[in-house]
Amino acid sequence: MAENSTEGIEFLLTGFPERPELQRILFWVFLVFYLLTLGGNLGIVGLIQADAHLQTPMYFFLSHLSLLDSCYSSVVVPQMLVALRFDGASVTSGRCAAQFFLFTLCVSTECFLLTVMAYDRYVAVCHPLLYVAIMTSRVRWGLVSGAYMGALVISVIRTGCAFSLSFCKSHHLDFFFCDLPPLLKLSCTETKARELVMFVVSLSVITTSVMVILVSYLFIIKAILRIHLAGGRAKTFSTCGSHVTAVALFFGTLASIYLKDDMGHALELGKVVSVFYTMVIPMLNPMIYSLRNKEVKEALKRVLHRTKIVQGP
Repeated sequence: MAENSTEGIEFLLTGFPERPELQRILFWVFLVFYLLTLGGNLGIVGLIQADAHLQTPMYFFLSHLSLLDSCYSSVVVPQMLVALRFDGASVTSGRCAAQFFLFTLCVSTECFLLTVMAYDRYVAVCHPLLYVAIMTSRVRWGLVSGAYMGALVISVIRTGCAFSLSFCKSHHLDFFFCDLPPLLKLSCTETKARELVMFVVSLSVITTSVMVILVSYLFIIKAILRIHLAGGRAKTFSTCGSHVTAVALFFGTLASIYLKDDMGHALELGKVVSVFYTMVIPMLNPMIYSLRNKEVKEALKRVLHRTKIVQGP
């Protein structure tokens, strides 16, 4: 078989083939998670669009993060549910490559978007009087567009590397969706060079993003320490606390699975970690950004009040 021959191949996503009773339970659990993810994230997007008080740079970026969480869950979870419900799901190589590309695009964009949000918090805390002047609409859209363009380049590189392999050992993917570790396990060609390229790309994205975030928060902490009133410090830090939590969850989980030395092994652990960052984190993000956010709570009250007035008694 030619090295880059993947045309006409169909992969079978197996999930947990040795635990059919677990698959039935996971189907309903994941379905609930997915519905909560869509409801929570799309609710945040709608709330930000509906309330004039949330038309600020911070909530502009948050609306894009919420939309992104909805998208990248939707790239993976429906296929995952089919595999669990019917004890496996068949997917062509083209669809598998498309899913891999879109998932990589969404995850990479989220890396960059969380980095952009750290810069936004830096400007808001360290240069509050210039915040609106610096974070203009043009700058905001430029930063978001840059995040998507950078992610697009990464997705093309990773997808090209992954799907230039030959898959002749088996076409049974012991996973929920078309991810890199199970694809590498099926390859019958040498993968070390491609693994190295993809590892370097992933490492570059994660380390660059984390470094920018850390530097931003070093300046933020320095600015907070200059505030003399304890109440002022707490209020300033509270605007950053949600972002710090989201960053820790996302990058910690991502690094644990994509920066391993051997990406083709430990698939059982990989399944658990993949479920966490494809379903749990997108579901938690709306809660993280809203439960302790007074502005979001007040906006929700205003929207509900207006809805009640429109509907009448």
